[in-house]
Amino acid sequence: KFRQYYEKKGEKLSVSAFIINCVGKAVSENKRVHALRKNRRKLVVFDDIDIATIVERKIKDESWPILYVIRSVDKRSLKEIHKEIRKAQVSEEIIDDFQKLVDFYLKFPRPLRYFVRNWVQKNPKVTKNYAGSVLITSVGITALNGGWGIPFVGHPLVITIGGIEKKPKVIKDRIEIRECINLTLTFDHDNLDGAPAARFTAELKELIENGYGLEEMVN
Repeated sequence: KFRQYYEKKGEKLSVSAFIINCVGKAVSENKRVHALRKNRRKLVVFDDIDIATIVERKIKDESWPILYVIRSVDKRSLKEIHKEIRKAQVSEEIIDDFQKLVDFYLKFPRPLRYFVRNWVQKNPKVTKNYAGSVLITSVGITALNGGWGIPFVGHPLVITIGGIEKKPKVIKDRIEIRECINLTLTFDHDNLDGAPAARFTAELKELIENGYGLEEMVN
């Protein structure tokens, strides 16, 4: 499907957009996986699913990873998500907003910065607004040999795209070489037990293997 899209449109379909689309669908059916903790005894489960991803941009001749939040992913199509990511990769407005936020934050004395950061982390609505409730990041989608990543966890659900590589797979009782994507799923075990996490992982795997949302992109 990715090759068909390239042949038809002349541009590469964002792998991140595809994974984000699948994750949005899986989370919508297992909403506790993106619950944010408020105090020690309360979990806040949001209806809308906001997913953060990393967009690399040039700022003052240096590459910066910018956290970009895609809103209401569960209500968006793959085409809409793909277009938004491509826009985020070139939009100067995003750079300006990011630079203003960084400059404003760095003006605070260090103790006040710690206070602001802790306040944000303890307020689920504020956290979701600025950083989403799910993070999808990549350590090298185009890596030739694939790979795995173990991220620093700041979200209740973090999915790390480790690359794509060819592997032998059993297809209808036959061994075939297929391209496989390496994903690392990190859950907040305070929010979620092993069985629900396993069910979520199985549903996400099925969505990816069935190419959820890809059909609309090539038709």
